[in-house]
Amino acid sequence: MLEILVCPLTKQPLVYDRIRGELVSRAAGLAYPIRGGIPIMLSDEARVLED
Repeated sequence: MLEILVCPLTKQPLVYDRIRGELVSRAAGLAYPIRGGIPIMLSDEARVLED
């Protein structure tokens, strides 16, 4: 399923972070949470990545 998901802002691929349980968009600098097995692909719900 990860192959078809892209960042809604940049349309770039996402990387799964198993430890934090989120999908990371390096291009946007955001991490989208996964809740109950469902990725929440809303920028308002995303965590801003630190450098």
